[in-house]
Amino acid sequence: MIIGKKHYWLLQLFGWGCFFLWHIFGAWSFDKMSVPEERLLTIQRAAGFSILGLLMTHGLRIVLLKLKVLSKKASTQIWIFLALTLLTSCVAGIVEMIVYKSLGLLSKGEILITNKSLILIFLNNSLAWFSYFIIWSAVYFIYHYVSAAQREQIDNLKLKSHIKELELKTIKTHINPHFIFNALNGIRAMVDENPQRARTAITELSNILRSSINIDKSETVPLTEELNIIKDYLALEQMRFEDRLIIQYDIEDKTTNQPVPPMMLQMLVENAIKHGISHEINGGLVKLSASVVDNLLDLRVENTGQLKERQEGGGFGIMSIQERLKLMYGNNALFEIRQSSSNTVTAILKLPVTL
Repeated sequence: MIIGKKHYWLLQLFGWGCFFLWHIFGAWSFDKMSVPEERLLTIQRAAGFSILGLLMTHGLRIVLLKLKVLSKKASTQIWIFLALTLLTSCVAGIVEMIVYKSLGLLSKGEILITNKSLILIFLNNSLAWFSYFIIWSAVYFIYHYVSAAQREQIDNLKLKSHIKELELKTIKTHINPHFIFNALNGIRAMVDENPQRARTAITELSNILRSSINIDKSETVPLTEELNIIKDYLALEQMRFEDRLIIQYDIEDKTTNQPVPPMMLQMLVENAIKHGISHEINGGLVKLSASVVDNLLDLRVENTGQLKERQEGGGFGIMSIQERLKLMYGNNALFEIRQSSSNTVTAILKLPVTL
């Protein structure tokens, strides 16, 4: 905007107002305010200096905007600022000499000097104005340079946030079909053997899908909501495994309201069933535990079985968990899956505790 925004004019008036007061203070220090005639002349000169400075710097700003200097490289901006500041100083020196002489605002000593050497007066005035304008230009340049850097930083943060959001949504779209595929396979296995149980299993699956759709609306959910989905899932799987699947819960009360990424713990339970219990002839145990240890939410899924190489190396489910944790918590979360005993695999998930 050529005219300038409100804060620009506030800063201009403040800056040149301080310049006016500084002039008055300087005159008072040298005892030039004691004589009424000199006092009036000093105030007029100070006001004239301030108004001229304001008009010249505003004109300089207009030229800078017209030439789109602020969109150029920083090094180019500096050279253009210096050149325009020097030119503006020369113009201000000429204007001051002409206007002040025509209005009679020069003292007698200055009139004598002017009559002797106009060039000397011009150079003296221009040099003085250059010292003022170079400060104005430096402040103007630094202000816009810092503002541009801050805008760029904010844009980069927004871009990174947007990318993370897209990545999380992409991972989630893989999680749900992955879970549905495994669940439907389990139901298919029961259709011929026990249709009644298959119908019940379909009802359980619909409950899980309904909960899953609602949960996906947020990045985190209370642990208790995640546990509800897991209980529905395990109820579905227990119909398939019957007595071969033993389920245990060890959940501390203070953990139930802690936020967790939706469907993450469920995926670990699903992983325990798929890679652990389903490969054991006599079935086995799936145990869920939740506690707070060292200011971290400690979630564990233990299952009977042997740790498969693809689990440890990272199948899709494991890799998606690691990627989600990295995107959401950075280095503040921990995940590992290990063979905790000769016939027990433990998946450990540690998340920051929310107070």
